[in-house]
Amino acid sequence: MSANPAEPASADDAVTAEDLTKRFGAFTAVDRLSMRIARGEVMGFIGPNGAGKSTTIRMLCGLVAPSEGRASVAGFDVGSQAQRVRENIGYMSQKFSLYGDLTVRENLRFFAGIYRVPASEVAGRMQYAVSMAGLEGQENARVATLAGGWKQRLALGCAILHRPPVLFLDEPTSGVEPEARRRFWDLIHDLAANGVTTLVSTHYMDEAEYCNRIALIDRGKLIAIGSPSELRQRGLGGVLYEMECSPLGAALEALHGAPGILEAAIFGDRLHVVVDPGTTHAPDLTERLRAHGIAVGAIRPTLPTLEDVFVHLVARGLETRSVG
Repeated sequence: MSANPAEPASADDAVTAEDLTKRFGAFTAVDRLSMRIARGEVMGFIGPNGAGKSTTIRMLCGLVAPSEGRASVAGFDVGSQAQRVRENIGYMSQKFSLYGDLTVRENLRFFAGIYRVPASEVAGRMQYAVSMAGLEGQENARVATLAGGWKQRLALGCAILHRPPVLFLDEPTSGVEPEARRRFWDLIHDLAANGVTTLVSTHYMDEAEYCNRIALIDRGKLIAIGSPSELRQRGLGGVLYEMECSPLGAALEALHGAPGILEAAIFGDRLHVVVDPGTTHAPDLTERLRAHGIAVGAIRPTLPTLEDVFVHLVARGLETRSVG
């Protein structure tokens, strides 16, 4: 029986996974993961480093065989039709995949050959990739000399030269400056508008807002799936307060396990504290912290972020459920 119930299958699904599992010896990297992605949907795959995102993507790409379970991509089974899967996907790994010593044009021509783009269409598709990446006039520049955002957009252009119906992007914006990240996401949505299905993994919680739906994964388990707004509306089981206090570590220690405190975590330079509304209120928090010699500034109720939801679900060890 699945640890996380599969969503109902649909003829419009571009990607399906049921009880997908991968073990490396005694270590389970992906644990009975079930989900579906509709055609033209942008699905975010969100979780910390080491959560199992890359292993899942590699299984869905037909690069690693599952230990258990099954999955299909673009209508092909990843176990028995891995080659057909690879012919129908675009893939970007989290490590930069282009050749730095080659020019923009040479990289594009090389990947057009790898993907067996018809000779009559190579020039047109290369020009589209150059335009999409914003590299007009830079066709003869060595890739090693390009800024990080341009490199990633060029890598995306190479990955779609053969016009695949499904894209897998494994942390494509890692290490890229925020403005370049936003431009990259604009390209993803342009592709989605033309029917391309995309699964994109990231550990940037803010990028989840760019997705139609997101799947939260931790320690190999899918712990929740739904749209960003649906996940935020699930609630944290209490009232969330944002607190300005110092020192943060001592404040966190003073609140953990205290009566009426459901959860507490450091968020940037502040604390996020979930309290039982029937027993604890803002004045109680202030009094408790000051009693421990902690300076308390502003304290206010706030709406949960996706990071709050993720921390809550991990802390509670909830089984995966669909809210969409």
